[in-house]
This record gives sequence, C-alpha cells and structure tokens, in this order.
Amino acid sequence: MMNLAQLRARLEQSFSPLACECLVDGDHSLTVKLYHPETGQVDLVISGLKLDALRTPESVAALVDELRYELESNSLRSSRDPDLA
Repeated sequence: MMNLAQLRARLEQSFSPLACECLVDGDHSLTVKLYHPETGQVDLVISGLKLDALRTPESVAALVDELRYELESNSLRSSRDPDLA
C-alpha cells in the first residue's frame, strides 16, 4: 500500500524538474498539481482522482502515464495557440 507521501515522491521523481502538490479533498479524492518550482507556473492540475485506487505501484504507474499524456497534450495545444499558454 502506498501512502500520500510516497505517491507525491513518485510523482516528483517522474516529472522532475517540475514540483508536485498533492491535496486530499473532503471526499477523499486527490488533486495533483504539477508546476515549476522557481516560477510557480502551473503546467497541469488534475482533480477528482480516487485515492483508494492509487495504492499499488501499478496504479501509480498508470497515473504517471496518464499525467504524461495530459502534459504532452497541454504543451501541444499551447504551442499551436499562444493565447492558451
């Protein structure tokens, strides 16, 4: 079983040099924010993740893959439309 501190450490390791903030909401869902530690610029925020579903290394690896996809999609959109950056 993976706890919140371990999850955050895994995400920070996977997305370095970005920083990671993990917040548990009142309904026990997770919000993950990936941002630049120097500037504070936010690259991605994902809310509503089921914390109970992120307790195994395999489920966390799947989350990392999903977040990488979302980051890539965001950067592609931003490079095509400067108003979205």
